Amino acid sequence: MQHGSTQLYPLTFEPYYKNYIWGGRSLEKLGKRLPEGPVAESWEISSHDDGMSIVAEGPLAGKSLKDLVGDYSLSLLGSLCQERYAECFPLLFKLIDANDWLSVQVHPQDDYARIHENDLGKTEMWYIVDAQPGAQIYYGLTHRVTREELRKAIEDKTLENLLRSVPVKAGDLFYIPAGTIHAAGKGILIMEVQQSSNVTYRLYDYDRKNPDGSTRPLHIQKALDVIDYAHVTRNGDVEGLVYEKNGLKVQVMIADPHFCAELVELDESAELLADGRSFMAYTFLSGQAEISWKVGKKTLSAGQSVLIPASLGEYSLMGRAKALRAYIGDIQKDIIAPLEQAGYSLEEMAAHIGGFEKAC
Repeated sequence: MQHGSTQLYPLTFEPYYKNYIWGGRSLEKLGKRLPEGPVAESWEISSHDDGMSIVAEGPLAGKSLKDLVGDYSLSLLGSLCQERYAECFPLLFKLIDANDWLSVQVHPQDDYARIHENDLGKTEMWYIVDAQPGAQIYYGLTHRVTREELRKAIEDKTLENLLRSVPVKAGDLFYIPAGTIHAAGKGILIMEVQQSSNVTYRLYDYDRKNPDGSTRPLHIQKALDVIDYAHVTRNGDVEGLVYEKNGLKVQVMIADPHFCAELVELDESAELLADGRSFMAYTFLSGQAEISWKVGKKTLSAGQSVLIPASLGEYSLMGRAKALRAYIGDIQKDIIAPLEQAGYSLEEMAAHIGGFEKAC
């Protein structure tokens, strides 16, 4: 449906905070005004019922993202997004404070999640915003195993011996397709882009307790069902490929069938276009930028996110900033064409961009 007389504009939202037991206070480094106690996640842009985004300012302040999708579907989402996902905002943007280890976990693919959880699957990516010296994550296994070998390791409490430990530092980016065993380690601040899903299957949680003394549930059977056993030793870190266009330095990182993601650097000014095909979501990682469009402007700093409606038309960015940008893309038009023009081959794209081979 298309109705409502208010013209869409770049949208910012109230953060939706989650207080999981492994959280801390590090989101304050990004200017977040946190509630008391540990804060594990800030859901920046979300239309999921487990953490709905509410517009923070402007004529649409107080409206939920789900309401906006219902009222402005095509204008907000874009033709390409609506064609694939109908009246649904398909992504979820988070900032994560891993003050302690997250559980060893895996997320399901779309078909399994639809049948068993009435939800989407969960392919995601992590950008490491900050990391303490020596910080690491678990990503996949040290070697291939069968389902039964993995089950036995879980039962024997030797799973950690199989996990591949990867050191991380600020600026690293990891592609985590559904079916990948993973866990974020202690002392890491993460920007995450994922499918709009809240389905996580835990394999191991270090035998720790909730504040009330209870243990968090594991989901062994479902986890064993969805693990991608053929690729448990894959390497998930992504280097990306760089080109420059319209005043932006663009580092293409993810071209998965579910979303495209790029690191963009603004050095002075950039003239951009929301052409009606997809929304654009920016999360600013450093610096400050002013967004200007036909009838307004606003300034955004590190730790803030903004949703550019697909129908916004021409807009500009001014300042010095680095941001992560994500959208629903046409792989040929949005990824391959500009990179070929910059001199890259398809083989280089497959080697350096997460999800590229799946998307093609």
